[in-house]
Amino acid sequence: MKIGELAERSGCLVETIRYYERIGLLMPPERSTNNYRTYNNRHADRLSFIRHCRALDMTLDEIRVLLDLRDHPQQECAGVNDLLDKHIGHVVERIRALSALEAQLRDLRGRCVVTDTTSTCAILHALGTEMSCEAPNLGAR
Repeated sequence: MKIGELAERSGCLVETIRYYERIGLLMPPERSTNNYRTYNNRHADRLSFIRHCRALDMTLDEIRVLLDLRDHPQQECAGVNDLLDKHIGHVVERIRALSALEAQLRDLRGRCVVTDTTSTCAILHALGTEMSCEAPNLGAR
């Protein structure tokens, strides 16, 4: 199948497929006589695996490790469990940070008095001068 068909079948953008090839997550496809990339079911299966991992917010490095483990089925799955446990820890930390962010935003929103004008708006004042609270680290990885 050509790259457009793989993109449509997988719900993945053509540019993303090429990127995954370039960084080595997706194996290089065969080339037809007219030099078009030719993909097969292995590419589609691997791309589906990558997309499922991305939907779980896994990093490309985490996916690379999982793909390596998947490509070597004789290995014990302890590495998979370890990776998932670490990922769960990242998710828990992000939830904590997002909850702190929500609390800050609700506090800020609570400062509004509908009769205020923007010149006396407590929210705008707090954003411009007061905001002594640090923005939570949302765990961008």
